[in-house]
Amino acid sequence: MALIYTEEQTELIEMVREFVWKEIAPKIPECDRAGECPPDFFDSAFEMGLHMLEIPEEFGGGGLDFVTTAMVFEELGRVDGGYAQTLVSTFVALRNVILAGTPEQAKMFADLVAPGGLGAFVLTEANSGSDAASLRTTAIRDGDEYVLNGTKTWITNGGISKVYAVLAKTDPAAGTKGISCFIVEADRPGVSWGTHEDKMGLRTSNTCDVVFKDVRVPADHLVGAEGEGFSIAMRGLNFSRAFMATICVGIMQRALDEAVVYAKTRQQFGQPIIKFQLVQKLLADMAAQTEAARCLVHNTMRLMDAGHSVVKEGSITKMLVTDMLQDVTSKAVQVFGGNGYVKEYPVEKLMRDAKIYQIMEGTNEIQALVIGRALDKEYETSGGGR
Repeated sequence: MALIYTEEQTELIEMVREFVWKEIAPKIPECDRAGECPPDFFDSAFEMGLHMLEIPEEFGGGGLDFVTTAMVFEELGRVDGGYAQTLVSTFVALRNVILAGTPEQAKMFADLVAPGGLGAFVLTEANSGSDAASLRTTAIRDGDEYVLNGTKTWITNGGISKVYAVLAKTDPAAGTKGISCFIVEADRPGVSWGTHEDKMGLRTSNTCDVVFKDVRVPADHLVGAEGEGFSIAMRGLNFSRAFMATICVGIMQRALDEAVVYAKTRQQFGQPIIKFQLVQKLLADMAAQTEAARCLVHNTMRLMDAGHSVVKEGSITKMLVTDMLQDVTSKAVQVFGGNGYVKEYPVEKLMRDAKIYQIMEGTNEIQALVIGRALDKEYETSGGGR
């Protein structure tokens, strides 16, 4: 691997690796076929604190830096992207509350998930995907409460979370400045869920509609001030995009592992196919892309640890890594030939899982817009970038 690990990081990764390959990996094929996970699927992960790795210790988390957390989630993604996605989505939601809310709000959220629960960041709607500002869910002030109404869609962990960070319009006429963020417990009256989506890939990650019908939350569940929700959401996406990329690196490494092992054992024309130069070229490209993606993710995590906002860097990382993931998993199927196209072998699942990462957390076309706007601003103020 391209990265240098400390002794503590090595020990942590080895512990996670042993756990996930022993306890989780054997269950993944059946979960993928069923399109859902058993209720106790994450119990061991909760006990290990894998849903709280980067969260400060004062809120029950592991207090790890972003770099180390990313290393762990690469290992989780190597076994199953959906499993890793479920855990990442929890601490991303909590992290947003920690950054934008009060210590009391952060503790409120953390107390629901730290002992063994999941959380979700609830933004997307049927007609509000890339155009997040067009969301229609409302939160109307009524005395000391807000009343939420609306339907969210494509929500990761939507049907299995204990608590949500929800974006809603407090001033529908104010555009992005009318969006606010609320903590909403899943057991509040009026909260319900749609059917888990029957997805092509990432089938072990719960994805469904979340419906709010006259849901009342206390005014102290407003995170930040009214109108700050859009900036909270954008900051959260900068943060989460880098973690989507680190899961992708894990999937890429798994695809490379499977392809090399298969190429060394598959015989054609009296020798293993890895002896053929064209197969070697496929594997070499996969290895180069995986290492490059790992280094890019690592650098972005270092920037985040140093306090940078990574608006541009997060989008670059997400766009490049997810595009490379598509290519690597496609090449893995090619190495397997016809066997790569059937469910008996693991690479067809990796290819199915890969596609969504070019779409979720902002499509790669949106990432290009973010990068372009950032460059426009940089060169406007820097005299040609010098």
